Amino acid sequence: MLIHEYQAKKFLKELGLLVPDGQVAETPEEAQNIAQELGFPVVLKAQILAGGRGKAGGIKSARSVEEVSSQAASLLNTRLITPQTGPQGKLVKKILVEKLQQIKREFYLGLSVDRKHERLVALVSKQGGVEIEELASSRPELIKQEIFFPDAGLYSFQRRNLTYFLDLPAEVIKTFLDYIERLERFFLRHDLKLLEINPLFLTEADQLVAGDIKMDFDDSGLVRHPELAPLEDLSELSPEEIRARKFKLNYLKMSGHIGCLVNGAGLAMATMDLIQYFGGQPANFLDIGGGVTEEAVSQAFEILLTDRDVTSALVNIFGGIVRCDLVARGIVAAARRISLQKPVVVRLEGTNVEEGQKILEQSGLPFHFLPDFEAAARKAVELSKVDLQE
Repeated sequence: MLIHEYQAKKFLKELGLLVPDGQVAETPEEAQNIAQELGFPVVLKAQILAGGRGKAGGIKSARSVEEVSSQAASLLNTRLITPQTGPQGKLVKKILVEKLQQIKREFYLGLSVDRKHERLVALVSKQGGVEIEELASSRPELIKQEIFFPDAGLYSFQRRNLTYFLDLPAEVIKTFLDYIERLERFFLRHDLKLLEINPLFLTEADQLVAGDIKMDFDDSGLVRHPELAPLEDLSELSPEEIRARKFKLNYLKMSGHIGCLVNGAGLAMATMDLIQYFGGQPANFLDIGGGVTEEAVSQAFEILLTDRDVTSALVNIFGGIVRCDLVARGIVAAARRISLQKPVVVRLEGTNVEEGQKILEQSGLPFHFLPDFEAAARKAVELSKVDLQE
């Protein structure tokens, strides 16, 4: 679960880290009032759950009331398109108005899951304000990392290694060490996947100030943190995604035309890869999971087929815990409810596959049955293109 920058900065303030003075505005008038209270110059930052805002024009500075008004009006209620939003962009409903900082240097400080080493990693960089992936590729010598286990945490020598790598002024070394320790405890206690301060400013007054912050909480850990639930911004989710969550479905809307209903995240990823290999584009990621009910399958299929962008669908089920007959009954119920018109390719394997196949065949609905994975994906792509041409 991603949260907005202004929400994450509240956590940082509670932890004792310095952040720029600022408040959230939802109208140009509110932005003007906040700016006058803070004093000029100020910076206006679009609050969306996506990175790359600066390059996309989502961060603007202002030195007068008139500039604040015009800049706020240009951001609010517009769609900001960044490399992480897709072509549809994200609607800007709020902006964060902050006092502009007098910056001497910029750094990067992050904590994340290191899947390669199956541990956690703390990262720092001598250069902030740029994407860490780009920097790792172009200037790896500017980055220092320390791998650690969650039960042990960072050792003192690892925190020192990270701190001294940045060549900080002597008067802020203790502050940086303190920042790392507090952030690490917060990261572990709240089950985060990513905590990223980028940039971390060293101001002219030799203070370390968090210029921007990204926090991504592990969805699987949220059951342990019910107090975090109100922070989720459901307005950034599509209606289909909100509906899918009610039935505990893993659904993500995408920009293609081939709907996918699959059990298991790995099989879902492989299905989308194969669709693209044969020249198509998936319209969604949809993993119904292992302990799914017949009603949840029915809702998943309806969500899939009522998407206007979907021209064909691929049901790819490998029955283990999930029984093929349960999936088949759920699909048929949804198909009859919505008067199915779109072509659907079905591949079933595993538990109760014969019974599932029989249910689908006897439904009289327009299903295309293919037992081979590649053949099923190719057929779904072909059918989607026929519908688009028509």
